[in-house]
Amino acid sequence: MTVFEQMAHYDYGELHLARDAATGMQAIVAVHDTRLGPALGGCRFIPYPSPSEAIIDALRLARGMTYKAAISGIPHGGGKAVIMRPAHEFDRTALFRAFGRFVENLGGLYYTAEDSGTGLEDMEVIRSVTKYVTGVKGRSGDPSPWTALGVRRGIEALVQSVLQRSDLEGLTVAVQGVGHVGYHLCKELHALGAKLIVADIDPLKAERAQRELAAEIVPLDAIYGVDCDVFAPCALGSALNDETIPRLRCRIVAGAANNQLAEPRHGDDLFQRGIVYGPDYAINAGGLASVAAEVDPRGYDAERVRVQVMAIYETIHEIATRAAEASQPTYRVADMIAEERLSAGK
Repeated sequence: MTVFEQMAHYDYGELHLARDAATGMQAIVAVHDTRLGPALGGCRFIPYPSPSEAIIDALRLARGMTYKAAISGIPHGGGKAVIMRPAHEFDRTALFRAFGRFVENLGGLYYTAEDSGTGLEDMEVIRSVTKYVTGVKGRSGDPSPWTALGVRRGIEALVQSVLQRSDLEGLTVAVQGVGHVGYHLCKELHALGAKLIVADIDPLKAERAQRELAAEIVPLDAIYGVDCDVFAPCALGSALNDETIPRLRCRIVAGAANNQLAEPRHGDDLFQRGIVYGPDYAINAGGLASVAAEVDPRGYDAERVRVQVMAIYETIHEIATRAAEASQPTYRVADMIAEERLSAGK
């Protein structure tokens, strides 16, 4: 498909591209929808095989941010930035300063934040050249703990809906990816008595979960087939696909990763197998709630953020209940709720 065909496929919107010759920066900002407010979404900095694949990633991620904000009652539109990580040596500070100028030139259409491959230090560099950045020191900081708290609340809601359990004591959760959010999620689950099985591409991260949280470690590819109550994808997207779904041995899928379904039809596949899916953009909205609070006219208030993140339980419970009543996959019900709110402009 051409770029415009891809934009039409995801119902766009605007797509902005920038190149900085001095630093080698090649960046994309996808702005999906701004009916509820200026676009807000993280900045991803990872290698891509080609510019077209980077564009598709940005388009998919920004659309997810639109739905995430809408279903969570956050007054922002959906946006996402992708910087193609150079294969050669580069000056990271200069590169992110160039990206900050790119964001500044958009004039507030898009607010950036950290994402895969970026961190607080990068946001501080961006902050030196633009005010359109969130998740910086002295404000909300690292959004990972908030995302993890929201995912934990979503898991609790699904455990109540699917397993008729009001607690997580003794339940087994298989966590794929124990980096920033995955590690914090494991801490949340461990504190509530859940048993953990983990896998990560970085053995040191898996060993930390084993050492600190009594997690069992399995090989990266084996995590899909472990016997568990909940499978929690917390790495990069498309974890749920034709190859992995038939291997799942769980009742619930609920994790922090974005774009967990490789294609929408994989949500139907989960439904047909009796596996209840916590739609990614609804369950992982805690981090967005935190960074969005930085641009709230009332000022950042951690307690207000906590109330909003804890309410993810009610959001996920509503989705699961409506899906069960209508005999529909949860991802379809979540999309319907988000689209209702976008149409209503609230």
